[in-house]
Amino acid sequence: MSQLRFTTLVEAPLTVTYDVARVLGRPWPFRLEEVRSVRPECDEFSARVGREGRVTHSRRFSATAAGTLVEERVDWTAGQRGGLVGRALLRRRITRAVRAYLDALAAGAARRAEDVVQVVGAAIVDGNQVLVARRAGGTYDGCWEFPGGKVERGERELDALVRECEEELGVTVVPESFLGEVVLDGAVGGGPPGASTMRVWAARLAGGAPVAHEHSELRWVGVRELDGLDWIPADRPLLPAVQALLVPPPGV
Repeated sequence: MSQLRFTTLVEAPLTVTYDVARVLGRPWPFRLEEVRSVRPECDEFSARVGREGRVTHSRRFSATAAGTLVEERVDWTAGQRGGLVGRALLRRRITRAVRAYLDALAAGAARRAEDVVQVVGAAIVDGNQVLVARRAGGTYDGCWEFPGGKVERGERELDALVRECEEELGVTVVPESFLGEVVLDGAVGGGPPGASTMRVWAARLAGGAPVAHEHSELRWVGVRELDGLDWIPADRPLLPAVQALLVPPPGV
């Protein structure tokens, strides 16, 4: 059994990168059968090659502050034919094919991201409390969320995060750690799969006192209060990451 691993950072949201990767398929001149897939986290395909060989191509997708980390692994057996020279040539061919494929994925995902509604949110932390905002009107009237909003075309995510907090709360924030990404399609955000996505950062106040310009209420809450709030569906998956910010590590 031989194995090669590849990683690349794609400057596009997680769901966008996954969906574009699925459309591109695999960089092989033969058909692979799907073994498993979990959108937008991972997938795995495999195929028999020749009489004795088999190739398995697996991918993992992880959201990061800079975009999506794509990890590719190719496992194969080529039988007994070809010897060392043949196997070395095969490794070079696989390497060239996967690298060219990853270049195409990065370019395609970046283009696709321009047509996707991207939303950013801020978990503004002060000590052991986080600021939450109650919606006023709309589908989730009265539900709680983290402040934020849409990224404008051509705008950087963190610039949008700072701007939205200024508009919604009248405060200046400093974004800090990246907390995660949530799929905003179907029952969660409306629209077809891949139409929108939300990425959330922890942040701290750098100026001003929060005022509810667009919400019906603002509230500072502790870790034990978070689960009991009536959250919009998009924000609830982020609660474990936010709770971890509010609980000091053992011994502190």
